[in-house]
Amino acid sequence: MPTIANYRGIIPAISTPFTNDNRIDELALRKLASWLATHDGIVAVMTNGHTGEVFALDPEERAEVTRIVVENGKATGFGEFVRRDARPVLRLLPRPHDEHQCADEDRRARTEEREPQERPGGGAAAAQPRLKRSPGFAQGLVPLARTVMALDAPTSGSVRLLGRDLHQLPAAALREARRDFQMVFQDPYGSLDPRQTVARIVSEPLQAQGHTTRAQQREQAAEVLAQVGLRPQDLDKYPHEFSGGQRQRIAIARALITRPRLIVADEPVSALDVSVQAQVLNLLQDLQQKFGVSFLLISHDLAVVNHLCDEVVVLYQGQIVERGAPSDLFHHAQHPYTQALVAAVPHVQPGRARARRMAAAAMASGNP
Repeated sequence: MPTIANYRGIIPAISTPFTNDNRIDELALRKLASWLATHDGIVAVMTNGHTGEVFALDPEERAEVTRIVVENGKATGFGEFVRRDARPVLRLLPRPHDEHQCADEDRRARTEEREPQERPGGGAAAAQPRLKRSPGFAQGLVPLARTVMALDAPTSGSVRLLGRDLHQLPAAALREARRDFQMVFQDPYGSLDPRQTVARIVSEPLQAQGHTTRAQQREQAAEVLAQVGLRPQDLDKYPHEFSGGQRQRIAIARALITRPRLIVADEPVSALDVSVQAQVLNLLQDLQQKFGVSFLLISHDLAVVNHLCDEVVVLYQGQIVERGAPSDLFHHAQHPYTQALVAAVPHVQPGRARARRMAAAAMASGNP
């Protein structure tokens, strides 16, 4: 099947128009799709992107948007709609620039394997597979995290959670399994949609599951907000009304709402002030003790790792080079990379700076 890499040109994300009673305006959507099709250089159309108000739509409405645009594209002869990936809400309308070149690129996309990029610092991992990175790899999300979250497939090894090989599950079963593993991203400013209320953001995993009503989603969202130290009244606010630490609490609430067994935390406090870091770290510890959730923490900050982790795995150039308890690993590091990490941690020696200042003052006064 063709991939997005096969098409050269403009691929706009079509918006979703609404009627006055907040329903999808099918007529306006068809007109917009037809209008886009008339412009030179446009080779594909993406539905249900951020421009399409995807976070304001439930799964059925997203599928309806895609159906309307697909049918309109076929009626206007614009081309054949294909899936970009396994997600049911994303479709592309391709018009390849060269049939033979598309076939060659598609074959390379399926067979090419890349070594994972080196990430400074360490992390914890349940497996050590060789990782295959797909086109459109999200910067800042390490290959390890993408593999554990079943977003990228390993070229060897497997990822198992609760006895299930996540990469062998059918799409429907994987969607159900995702309630057991969630993620907290590094940037609390970039991981929350600024156009959505906290209620919509936090309840998004429940919306994806499709088993709860809006009222139930709001009730559960209020419950998890309270668990992370925010108020139920915050449900109707927007991300810009919160500090960085509060935004990360919202992100943690979103991860907690499905009561997962595993949360992958990719540098969860690196974008926060030191004082706020301590609050978020203590919150993670409290949640672990209260709900028994496991954390896969990815971090370059050894102090954070030492504070939170029971076991540490050090990765270097995509390979596990050392593992053990923090107390043993940081005091008896064996691998040169681990030793370099430990040596790079600044050590505060009380009184040393004062002694240097006094010695400098004595030299300046001529009384060494």
